[in-house]
Amino acid sequence: MINEFIREIVSIDSPSGYTEKAIAHLQKRFSDGGYSVSLTNKKALFVSNGKPVSSAVSVHVDTLGGIVRKVKPDGSLLITQVGGFPNNSFEGEYVRVATRSGNVVTGTYLINNPSTHVNREVSKTERTTDNMHVRLDAEVKTPKETENLGIEIGDYVFFDPRFQFTDTGFVKSRFLDDKACVGVLMDILLNNQDIVNQHNVGFFFSNYEEVGHGAAFGIPSGVKELLVADMGVVGDGVEGDEYSVSICPKDSTGPYDYELTGELIGLAKNKHISYKVDVFPYYGSDGSAALSAGCDLRVALIGPGVSASHGVERTHIKGLKATKELVLEFIMKR
Repeated sequence: MINEFIREIVSIDSPSGYTEKAIAHLQKRFSDGGYSVSLTNKKALFVSNGKPVSSAVSVHVDTLGGIVRKVKPDGSLLITQVGGFPNNSFEGEYVRVATRSGNVVTGTYLINNPSTHVNREVSKTERTTDNMHVRLDAEVKTPKETENLGIEIGDYVFFDPRFQFTDTGFVKSRFLDDKACVGVLMDILLNNQDIVNQHNVGFFFSNYEEVGHGAAFGIPSGVKELLVADMGVVGDGVEGDEYSVSICPKDSTGPYDYELTGELIGLAKNKHISYKVDVFPYYGSDGSAALSAGCDLRVALIGPGVSASHGVERTHIKGLKATKELVLEFIMKR
């Protein structure tokens, strides 16, 4: 099921700039499945059935994360964000710090002076990267002791995704943006190969979406239309929910292709796929990056509704299946 593919890819840490292991995992999975696979120079992945393609589906493998920016006098760490996330949502999360020497040190992301027994202002303090730190699970009290662990400025900090699949059908995990849709494409490519092999559609797995340039390069020049599968927005002021696929005619970067969006709405309606048409107010996608880079593409955007985006995210198997159904309908029309 799709949830198991999500579990599989979520277990591989892949914040923007540190995606090589996740991309290599997918490359092997699809190569073993008989697909043609290739890497761009910045190591994004393109997958096809070996035929020339004029249409493609895009998802992104990269997620949010952190990078060590300073070792504090007490040996704890200041970080800088990779991508953008609300610090209050990530407060208290378990982390792993990966050193360039291959060592991994665990820890916890905390507000400074976090004990309520000594700090009565702890609940009122704004959470910023300047007043939060990584408390390492090691006996360190000085920068030198931390450095002896191999930790240096520039090392990546991975947050625990905490994946769960509930008996009520919910997928709870960090980084469903966009590993939910990575899981959808894994399910299509590995379980619906008969359909994929009959149609000339490629699949692009980008690796820098969270920092704005994922699909700025790497879509083959023969591709004329791009379906971006990314998380749908759930919250006040929007229409999306966790049980449907969202079809987005416009986000904060501008409108998507009118005709291609209309085709997707028609497919969802005619095939009785649960869907919502929704404008995303604070959002950009790999489609935005490709268009900004000057790619001559018709682009549309869809995705399963994800609650608490860039926080403790959640979606439902119904929304994931609706997204898969719509992607398959798009493929079968090509």
